[in-house]
Amino acid sequence: MANRLGLSLQQKIPISAGARVYHLPLPSSISITCARNRSCGYRNSTPRRLVLGIGAGLWAQFMSMAGNIGGKSFIASARQKGEIEQVLKNVDWPEQFPFKEEDFQRFDESPDTSFYEAPRFVTHIDDPAIAALTKYYSEVFPPSNTPGVVILDMCSSWVSHFPAGYKQDRIVGMGMNEEELKRNPVLTEYVVQDLNINPKLPFEDNSFDVITNVVSVDYLTKPIDVFKEMCRILKPGGLVIMSFSNRCFWTKAISIWTSTGDAEHVMIVGSYFHYAGGYEPPQAVDISPNPGRSDPMYIVYSKKLASA
Repeated sequence: MANRLGLSLQQKIPISAGARVYHLPLPSSISITCARNRSCGYRNSTPRRLVLGIGAGLWAQFMSMAGNIGGKSFIASARQKGEIEQVLKNVDWPEQFPFKEEDFQRFDESPDTSFYEAPRFVTHIDDPAIAALTKYYSEVFPPSNTPGVVILDMCSSWVSHFPAGYKQDRIVGMGMNEEELKRNPVLTEYVVQDLNINPKLPFEDNSFDVITNVVSVDYLTKPIDVFKEMCRILKPGGLVIMSFSNRCFWTKAISIWTSTGDAEHVMIVGSYFHYAGGYEPPQAVDISPNPGRSDPMYIVYSKKLASA
């Protein structure tokens, strides 16, 4: 039976239990419940309008779209390895993209160039999650030094988590901070570009074999434009790998992301592929190395249609 995309959502969805956020100074402090129902501790006597989740009314009870599997709801069982991989099976997508403009608002709408101006030579997921992602790449990437293979690492930084020693004649990084990109040893070239200002990719049609994006899809405010551009620059049959965890800079993540949990995130990313067009039906993989003990890690991937 097809997973039906339900639109009977509550007006707001609280941040899911277990969600993790990076603690950053705020322009004015607020109090918000975060990981495991702990408070992040930001308080101020002057209340601020919190935009997190304001657009979630479109997909609240988000996982009602998928019904139940084995008598368990996705929300209850999202952490059980294997359940995530069922989220995108036979989805009955609505005819029109179900999100609104407010779903892509952020708490901090200041220029992203300012936010990313200072380099951050840190990793944004823990070591077991990094190892799981690197292992996955080693299983799906073209062999190292394959003639003609070109890879784009979108929203890249000083590290791409590719397998050790992995090389191709052309591996392009696209990111927001030049100092970080300069330090990335796997890249043969890089481009500094804010995709939220300009989603047009500066590459020729049908020129890339693989596109990767690590823990950054939640920051895209024009995702359909970006996914259409990825499809344009991919070679027919080219692979897109979107990976994410439950960590984020919550002030810069889109509201529909911060208002939902892991299984919903899989559906959100899957919807980007579907509504952009030109891709095979997206699929999800749970590569979380130690569920409940280290950062979860999820993949949503698709390939460009041979006829696109």
